[in-house]
Amino acid sequence: MKFEAIAVENIPLIHTGDDLPSIICENIQLQERDIVIIASTVVAKAEGEIFRLEDITAGEKALEIAARIGKDARFIQAVLSRSREVLVEKPFMLVTTLAGHTCVNAGVDESNIEHGFLLYPPEDPDLSAARLGKKFEELSGKKLSVIVTDTNGRAFKMGQTGVAIGIYKIKPIKRWIGEKDLFGKVLEITEEAVADELAGAANLLMGEGAGGIPAVVIRGLDYYCEDDTFIKETYRPEEQDFIKKGLRCLQNK
Repeated sequence: MKFEAIAVENIPLIHTGDDLPSIICENIQLQERDIVIIASTVVAKAEGEIFRLEDITAGEKALEIAARIGKDARFIQAVLSRSREVLVEKPFMLVTTLAGHTCVNAGVDESNIEHGFLLYPPEDPDLSAARLGKKFEELSGKKLSVIVTDTNGRAFKMGQTGVAIGIYKIKPIKRWIGEKDLFGKVLEITEEAVADELAGAANLLMGEGAGGIPAVVIRGLDYYCEDDTFIKETYRPEEQDFIKKGLRCLQNK
């Protein structure tokens, strides 16, 4: 068994309104069942999720948090505007975004964007992935999947890795429950985070600095799914999310 991870090179700087699928298809010939993995930064840029810091007015809560953690209150306000819940305020803001993804600063980014601007992640990453996927299918005539990614830290380890925040035509979880292991024992709880694993593999080629690659094609793995799929399938149900429950208890002390 083998698969390829192919960096899509020669992608120019993306601006609001750019046709991202056309630009990518000009630089790689897509094949049946390819998985196109795209960094959320370029998706957000194409969708116009770019804001001037000077145009943001900080509210009372943003001013309060900013005074405690020493950050620009306007940046804090940008984070709050894309947050459903703030789980940690200090030493960094850990939030659940409006789309349901839990991450630092709601994915609001000051890097890879001109000075004085903020880049917001796509407001509905699944919808963004679906739009991209349909256009890829139209241009290529192939059935394929799309994953929109961001980089996340891990609670118990150093370093960041790529994770899926939006998907199209791919099941994000592979359930091994009911299968047998090498010794014939039935698996009871094993669920593999396929979309996140693919995002992590792509991130090895994408990089993080000035020479970053915004799109990678995974070829040779068939995870295509005809059904509509949603990244929320990967989010732990509230009643099972004991880490969030613990963080809420700490917040209330």
